[in-house]
Amino acid sequence: MNSLMQIIEIGGKEDSFLWGICVFGDQRTPPPLAFPELKSCTVLQSFMNNKLNSEFEICTDNGDTLLEGLLVNGWLSKVVLARGHVEKSVAMWTFNLMAYSSNEELRTSACDFWCAILSSKNEVGLQHVKIDWFPSYSELKLALENYGFLFNSSNMEYVHSSSGHQGPAQNIRAWIKYATASCQVRSKTAIYLTSEAEELMEVIIYLFLDRQLQGLFVLLHECMQSAISYFTDNEWESSCEKIAKSLARRIPKDVNCLRIVECISGANSRSKLFRSVVAYQILHSCFDYKAQDEVEILNLLISINVKDKNCDFFKVYVYLVLTENWLLSNQLSEDKQVLNEMWLLYLRNCSCLIASTDLRSFASKVRNKAAYLLQGTVTQ
Repeated sequence: MNSLMQIIEIGGKEDSFLWGICVFGDQRTPPPLAFPELKSCTVLQSFMNNKLNSEFEICTDNGDTLLEGLLVNGWLSKVVLARGHVEKSVAMWTFNLMAYSSNEELRTSACDFWCAILSSKNEVGLQHVKIDWFPSYSELKLALENYGFLFNSSNMEYVHSSSGHQGPAQNIRAWIKYATASCQVRSKTAIYLTSEAEELMEVIIYLFLDRQLQGLFVLLHECMQSAISYFTDNEWESSCEKIAKSLARRIPKDVNCLRIVECISGANSRSKLFRSVVAYQILHSCFDYKAQDEVEILNLLISINVKDKNCDFFKVYVYLVLTENWLLSNQLSEDKQVLNEMWLLYLRNCSCLIASTDLRSFASKVRNKAAYLLQGTVTQ
């Protein structure tokens, strides 16, 4: 009976390790959405001055209402694309609707408007569209701050809100879709500075950790892939390491760091490199940056005594998964054969030196994971 109770207790302890961090605090009051300048925009004026208005009795007394109707019906994007010009007032009005409106139909339509404008820059044969005002990264960042995103947290811990207005706002879906579209126009226009694109990448990664956004993971994955592709080849290697080091400094060394690595999926070479570098930097930070290089990190892993009764198998499990993603996500070259041999030794330690009767929490997970990886490595 005691053994059964011990097994149940251990199983319950392992199940309690769930990923999830609240990256949003309290929402701020959104800015006003009224734009008096809209009344003088040429799109509205062209409708008001059209002689067909009197025949079809189109009401133009309320310019905002008319433009909202055009926006929701998808005609506003068609009109500005045909004219080849997005006026500043229209651009600012639609962006603010997308970022801050509580009306789902308006914010979705405003997001579709911007996605249409941005995608037109990538399509061959379409008329060049002049945009008088373009949302800068600071505009995107300001919107996130209004949603309560915790930019200034020194590290991402569990945060409890003091009010009932904890983020994220419903506008976060449109925000993600806009960020995705904006990164896809790099071939035509460099919208963000390299440092801004790096911070945007970090933000996307942090959003993966908030369980409130689980329904948006497909959108987040698309956004991350778009952001990864935003960098030029010359920028990517350096930016990849900068982003990884920043993430490693802030992310708790628990299942959340494994969640981050897991979310960096993709078969392309950039995604594989990013996954590998992030895993390496987090692993490096787990040892307080005591290791000078890759060989020293593997020596530290090999030196862990899994037979010690005080061995923390949860940490060992985290190390094992991180090392797997570091070494296997980005294929080792022949000149790193030493790392491969040390990796095999580490796997043998974890799979062979932990007894099957060891009921300590995560002991079986470490043993089984290592045995599986070892079998796959030997098979290859």
